[in-house]
Amino acid sequence: MDYTKEYDRWCTYAVGDKDVADELRTMTEADIEDAFYRNLSFGTGGLRGVLGAGTNRMNIYTVAKATQGLADYINNHYENGSVAVSYDSRIKSDLFAKVAAGVLNANGIKVFIYPELMPTPCLSFAVRRYGCSAGIMITASHNPAKYNGYKVYNADGCQITTDAANEIFDEIEKLDVFDGIKSAEFSVGLQNGMIEYISDDCYTAFIEQVKQQSVLFGDAADKNVSIVYSPLNGTGLKPVTRALRESGFANIVVVKEQEQPDGHFPTCPFPNPEIAETLALGLEYAEKHHADLMLATDPDCDRVGIAVKDGNGYKLLTGNEVGILLLDYICSQRKKHAKMPPHPMLCKTIVTTDMADRIAAYYGVETVNVLTGFKFIGEQIGFLEERHEENRYIFGFEESYGYLSGSYVRDKDGVDGAFLICEMFAFYKAQGKTFLEKLDELYKAFGYQLSTLHSFTFEGVAGMKKMTEIMQSFRDGFAAFGGKKVLETVDYLAGVDGVPKADVLKLILADNCSLVIRPSGTEPKIKVYISVAAETEAQAKSIEAEIAKELHEQIR
Repeated sequence: MDYTKEYDRWCTYAVGDKDVADELRTMTEADIEDAFYRNLSFGTGGLRGVLGAGTNRMNIYTVAKATQGLADYINNHYENGSVAVSYDSRIKSDLFAKVAAGVLNANGIKVFIYPELMPTPCLSFAVRRYGCSAGIMITASHNPAKYNGYKVYNADGCQITTDAANEIFDEIEKLDVFDGIKSAEFSVGLQNGMIEYISDDCYTAFIEQVKQQSVLFGDAADKNVSIVYSPLNGTGLKPVTRALRESGFANIVVVKEQEQPDGHFPTCPFPNPEIAETLALGLEYAEKHHADLMLATDPDCDRVGIAVKDGNGYKLLTGNEVGILLLDYICSQRKKHAKMPPHPMLCKTIVTTDMADRIAAYYGVETVNVLTGFKFIGEQIGFLEERHEENRYIFGFEESYGYLSGSYVRDKDGVDGAFLICEMFAFYKAQGKTFLEKLDELYKAFGYQLSTLHSFTFEGVAGMKKMTEIMQSFRDGFAAFGGKKVLETVDYLAGVDGVPKADVLKLILADNCSLVIRPSGTEPKIKVYISVAAETEAQAKSIEAEIAKELHEQIR
């Protein structure tokens, strides 16, 4: 692409958005190159990029082009196609949602759109409830404020597969951003019935499905627990507080500065509940109100992070820690009340703690490990549904704070996660037990588990070559690693147990330890996940240090 010529074209034709037009007039040569040297890439995650003018940016033109490609794909595969649309609190999310709806309308595709911002799981739910051909969620998840994105879902309510993404990409690549894009005014679509607002009944049905995930089955729970909640200026406020209050949790304080939707995220520039600094204001509220539990959901409310009282302060729990707590709680309650389905199944990603496999085995639950990305967990639920066995699925989670306990949606659900965490907390509090005490019980029963993530950055073309060499060096094999014998090397590049091919390796080490290495799909990084089992925390940290030492020697 000749970026200077493309820039000139945009200066001529990109007049429909004042912000874009104004930015074009003030761009430096470096700005122009970065904004126009390529098209924003479309993959299984759809689009994600910095807001602004250019082919490599999120704006009404790149959104319209992507939607035209999606419309062509739908019309190639479906008669009377339809699409559900939702959006979060990010800058221009509502505008992008309406632009997408207008393009679909102009292509003869029926649109169901939420009348206000809604979480990602609500989009998945609407796709399934309305029997849509696809879904669009306008969000950049937990990225900083300068980003926005465009996620595409298939008819099952699951994020699109690689094959579908490639086919949609091919349709997009046939298009010119200013020529051949059909569009119609959003208001016209509302008037002619081709665009329809999603009913409140759909939203209520989603909330009811979340509440039905309860596994108390009549057992006592202290629902007067003191909860501080932050939606991080995103979509979680209404659904999370509604699900909790309708289930008897009344003692909830919402972090006022982060309560209302605001795409600038003024008090949490990185609105990711995995990051401790993001929860700082929530923790201040927790201390001020002497809360038992503090929780926060990311802007599109598909992830949830928590902190619990620990002496005079609060301790943040990792996604792995919350995941094993929820897994044990769900399994123990189902078993206690004879509610475990035949051949129950846990689904988790291969980089998620191996301790979950051992807990699941204890309860007679099959564990299915999938590639990184919750869409692969959703895909497994879909496989069960095809065989009319979706009731086998009892829980799925990933280490990056994503949880789902039912098959009513096909993506991680922060509303469900927040609800179950609060219920589990109330259940244990009624027994005089804390999360930290319960974790200690699990560690004593199944061994202490330590999971760490190590990232290595490799910029540019030379960096790509270096990452390829590193992956090959690990494929060449090790007899031992970090003082632990390598029992098996699982190479997902060849495809393993029906898992799609991926540039991922797992070294299974002695004594229930493992190491997973993979290049990031979105950043110039190699990510390595170390999982260590030991009798005590001190022993686990010592073992992890030895493995990490050799890892850093191998990756330099």
